[in-house]
Amino acid sequence: MPALRRSTTAAVAIALCAGISAFAVHGTAWAADPPYKDPSQPVEVRVTDLLGRMSLDEKIGQMTQAERKFISGAGLRDLRIGSVMAGGGEGPSPQSPQVWADLYDGFQGAALSTPLGIPMMFGIDAVHGANHIRNATIFPHNVGLGATRDPALVERIGRVTATEVVSTGVDWTYSPCVCVARDDHWGRVYESFGETPENPNAMTSLITGLQGASLNSPTSIMATAKHFVGDGGTVGGDDQGNTAVAEAELRAIHLPPFREAVQRNVASVMVSYSSWNGAKLHGNRYLLTDVLKGELGFGGIVTTDWDGIERVDGEYGFTPEDVRTAVNAGIDSFMITEQYATFIGLLRAEVQAGRVPMSRIDDANRRILRKKFELGLFERPYADRSTASTVGSREHRAVAREAVQKSQVVLKNSGILPLPQSPGKLFVAGKSADNIGFQSGGWTMKWQGADGPITSGTTVLQGIRNTVASGTTVAYDKDGNGIDGSYRAAIAVIGEKPYAEYEGDREDDLRLDAEDRAVLARLKASGVPVVTVVLSGRPLDVTAELPDLSALVAGWLPGTEGQGVADVLFGAARPTGKLPVSWARDVSQQPINAGDGKTALFPYGHGLTYDQVIPLPEPPLPGNGWNARDTIRAESYTGESGTQLEDCGDAGCGRAVAYISPGDHVYFDNVDFGGTSPGSVTARIASGASSGSIEYRLDSVTGPVVATAPVTPTGGWETWTDRTVPVTGATGKHRLYLVFTGPGGDFLNVNWVRFQ
Repeated sequence: MPALRRSTTAAVAIALCAGISAFAVHGTAWAADPPYKDPSQPVEVRVTDLLGRMSLDEKIGQMTQAERKFISGAGLRDLRIGSVMAGGGEGPSPQSPQVWADLYDGFQGAALSTPLGIPMMFGIDAVHGANHIRNATIFPHNVGLGATRDPALVERIGRVTATEVVSTGVDWTYSPCVCVARDDHWGRVYESFGETPENPNAMTSLITGLQGASLNSPTSIMATAKHFVGDGGTVGGDDQGNTAVAEAELRAIHLPPFREAVQRNVASVMVSYSSWNGAKLHGNRYLLTDVLKGELGFGGIVTTDWDGIERVDGEYGFTPEDVRTAVNAGIDSFMITEQYATFIGLLRAEVQAGRVPMSRIDDANRRILRKKFELGLFERPYADRSTASTVGSREHRAVAREAVQKSQVVLKNSGILPLPQSPGKLFVAGKSADNIGFQSGGWTMKWQGADGPITSGTTVLQGIRNTVASGTTVAYDKDGNGIDGSYRAAIAVIGEKPYAEYEGDREDDLRLDAEDRAVLARLKASGVPVVTVVLSGRPLDVTAELPDLSALVAGWLPGTEGQGVADVLFGAARPTGKLPVSWARDVSQQPINAGDGKTALFPYGHGLTYDQVIPLPEPPLPGNGWNARDTIRAESYTGESGTQLEDCGDAGCGRAVAYISPGDHVYFDNVDFGGTSPGSVTARIASGASSGSIEYRLDSVTGPVVATAPVTPTGGWETWTDRTVPVTGATGKHRLYLVFTGPGGDFLNVNWVRFQ
């Protein structure tokens, strides 16, 4: 018997309290199991019954969604808020399933304490896996999945994603993006499955994966088709810009994936920030009500984007006119991150004045309540934490590895691929070769993504080292320094640094950056063959460099399983990926799309292949422990007491454990020191205040001390220095504690530690 998706024990207790409250307020007729609380009743009967019991304020509350940082449980209860969301990278710390589930249950308890006990929903952007959970399985972004041409695989990805997400209690994801990307300047190309509607149409299979056989299945979450409609076709690829096309083109290119999504019973549709021929989508009644709800027959929730109501008139802030225009246009649920109380007051006034009809309010509530009943929230409102053990599991990572393999597109091959696995010398270079953050891209742990080991996984460099035969030398230098003619080949792993919407728009020539061009020049000068893997969210201009490359592979943004890239490079997997977008010769061809008569450097659908060679054994599973000689990022702790995480200002720093005071500690599970104790340990630290020390202890906060590092002020909280001290007696596998001591007050930030 499958585990229940949500816990019932606390739900029963609060339901009883709600029943007592109902008796006190409404009398005996309402106290005895009203139909909406009876799971044997049809959903529509339950919706109608509950709707008839709700006040105007309760109905408006259901239409309101607040950002979790800006609302408390009490605020949610008092304003009858219907849903909560967390923006990209705005999750609790640490971003573990347990902490997320605690957050969810806290809000849910507040929602259930209201007189009618209507449960809330919680939404996040799980756009390429459970990318809000540390150590989760992160899949290739959509452009890479489009290259697989494998809807069944994408459906499996949806199943894995939902299974990992439900461990946090979250029941609503704002994915998939089914936009059709028509200009590579756009910073969201990687969120698109391709430049023609066929690929996004097929890949709506992700919706089926996310939502499962039914929404009340143990591992199902609501999916969202976004962004309605035409956001991939704006002039110049301008994010939130204007899609200036005739209705016939809008219907032929941009509408079909939404039709497919509706046919798959997608639970919600998110409205685009963009405009169609100058009219903002958030106020477009024709497209939202006549086309989406009427013509396509969409019966789910139409939701705004983040503070999307502010886009109705193109000005920040919202007015009574903005509110009534958006509601009357057909929007049901409103992301109002901070000013939700203002929104509630304005909408109440518009209804009372007759400018927003009650029929529109009731329609919105029917759609919202219907999904809550279908999810089973009234019976199982709390997080079911039983799937937490699956987060980042070997089985899930195997699906991601397969997706990476199938997403690789071999653009050029002068016979060097597949590389031999036999012993020899290989040189690896490039900023993206050993960087989980870079290979995962935006919407990974943080909205815009981040540099460095932001979560556990296998980098491309690690994948290469896992793949080559014993006795092979794999040298690595990020900048390409140190290569000579003795190497069999050089592998350059280059591309874009992480970005997300808006900040990802590029107005330049889309060339490789200067750092990447310099790496390729150094490798070329050595005279050895150069295999180049481009990790990027869109095609980049490589025309000038192409003649000097023995092979070129579009690796897209593969996520945490860089082993899949190595599998293709060394022939452990046969490349099958085909371009989901045209690869332009230069920026003058933008926009370039299949069928427009332009001759691309590599056309839509291009992709070379070769015979599969030798399957590889499973690589080591990341996240199960640490090699003490590796760099252990402080932010990746297993647990802590008294500290906080803080973003660093310098490149490559990522996040640091900060606000450290005497008596605080962090710990890391399964740190393997091996059979011989390291001789020293180095910590990257910064201090802007008093002195203290770091005690490195084994197994507990009072366990054996293997090293002690004195801390004195370094000159500022981001004035970093490496503090190295001797180590004695650290062998075998242990839980490693960093225990902080001193006279008092915040005195330290820690970025990473490494034993030598």
